Amino acid sequence: MIAQQLGANWGQNFVIDNRAGASGIIGTELAAKAVPDGYTLLLGTTGTHTTNPAVFKKLPYDPLGSFAPVTNLVDTPFMLVAHLSMPATSVSELVQLARSKPRDFSYASFGNGSSAHLVGELFKIIAKIDLTHIPYKGGPSAMTDLLGGHVTMMFNSLPAVVPLIKAGRLRGFAIASTRRARSAPDIPTFAEAGFAGVEGGSWYGLFAPAGTSAPIIKKLHSEVAGLLKLPEIEKRLIIEGADAIGNSPEQFAAQVKADIVKWRGVARDAGIQSE
Repeated sequence: MIAQQLGANWGQNFVIDNRAGASGIIGTELAAKAVPDGYTLLLGTTGTHTTNPAVFKKLPYDPLGSFAPVTNLVDTPFMLVAHLSMPATSVSELVQLARSKPRDFSYASFGNGSSAHLVGELFKIIAKIDLTHIPYKGGPSAMTDLLGGHVTMMFNSLPAVVPLIKAGRLRGFAIASTRRARSAPDIPTFAEAGFAGVEGGSWYGLFAPAGTSAPIIKKLHSEVAGLLKLPEIEKRLIIEGADAIGNSPEQFAAQVKADIVKWRGVARDAGIQSE
């Protein structure tokens, strides 16, 4: 969406080079080693820049030192959802059930060390409960088993779960954010439900390789932050369960640093480590 608009505004072709695999490490390493001339940019994520550093012993890039942050484009908070067989109808009821039957309830994630895994562990720590983690190879397979009742609950993005809640196929419990989602205004935040601090999801941010000149970073930020304010883009993001951010490079850098500290603490306390 952003690339198309930038291409139209600047009269330049923006080529989207998807380099999937290895928890985003392949594409991120490629961008980190690119020439810092403003022609190669990275769409970094919570995974590439905050949860990977939390769970991997060694990475082929430095999430802070290898990049020049431009701006956080969007935030997409997670929601805790459960299979309809869950007898609880609120977070507090769910927690009481989990405390009375330790490890009887399970939660799915996109994989060991994924953002959904770490948010699940954060919930366990704050709520003082014990849930059995069931890792999957991606979100679709996890959702299939959740809908089939093979796992009890999971944290997932709003676009993946809101249609299923509205269709009566899943039960929504709380948003892992500081504010309610515009696409699901009836679902409370975890703070409203009595469990402040359970916050997490995915963000998608724009980075340039370290060493990219300040004027280029400033130009990119100005253009992209302006695009995020366009009504047509904001409307599309709301439909997709995302909030436009567009913060400054300095604010984005501080956010990345804080998130790394947060998720490293959760990974350490939960004993999560990936090779």
